[in-house]
Amino acid sequence: MNPLVAPESSGHGARCALSVNVNKVALLRNTRHLGIPSVTRAAELCLEAGAQGITVHPRPDARHIRTQDVHELAALMQRWPQAEYNIEGNPTQNLMDFVRQLRPHQVTFVPDSEDQFTSDHGWNLPADMARLKPLIEECQALGVRVSLFMDPQPQAMALVAELGAERIELYTETYASAWGTPRQAELLAGFTATAQAALALGLGINAGHDLNRDNLTDFLRAVPGVQEVSIGHALIADALELGYAETVRDYQRCIQRAYG
Repeated sequence: MNPLVAPESSGHGARCALSVNVNKVALLRNTRHLGIPSVTRAAELCLEAGAQGITVHPRPDARHIRTQDVHELAALMQRWPQAEYNIEGNPTQNLMDFVRQLRPHQVTFVPDSEDQFTSDHGWNLPADMARLKPLIEECQALGVRVSLFMDPQPQAMALVAELGAERIELYTETYASAWGTPRQAELLAGFTATAQAALALGLGINAGHDLNRDNLTDFLRAVPGVQEVSIGHALIADALELGYAETVRDYQRCIQRAYG
């Protein structure tokens, strides 16, 4: 069974799944008016190669993924019932409209401002709890799993559980920046402790941001219970050299090595 779509009660010891973020395909397409490269074709090729999910982060300014893309990908995913559709974004901006219309498998709440260059921090709990609580409840009433984008802070996991979110997505840029340096072990220890705290509370664990073929295996070996990694920028960059299919297969090999 696909660990992305499987119930939360399973998967803590299961192999991590790969969700491909196709935002950068849209960013390249948007530089011209020719409709190429195709976002839906990219997603289809990744799924055919073994990716277990597709992720998009539609921003209010539509600088990469556009509203039409979100809907076209939702239609594509109907042909891939074993795979998961994950939509990311700030629930106080444009995200909830997509959730209400499409009811994806998972929604990832990310605390980005409208003009933010890229995601660079997790939610501030308890300060953000009051505005997140009713939005989490609405998603769950629609049958959509909620993941909160979080920094590696073990003490915050109890507050995530209090909010009722099913998962966290660990923001991994700090680890990626430290990979291969003397600080790697120190940074990884914070992620390990956060994952242990999350697992103890019954939370599922996702991870993403600047993970790549070099640093992914080490992360998964050190951090317990990761059910899903969402990878976009590095994967699409690799695909420019290797093609979508071989790139997805290579990321899957990186994941498999973590469990070997």
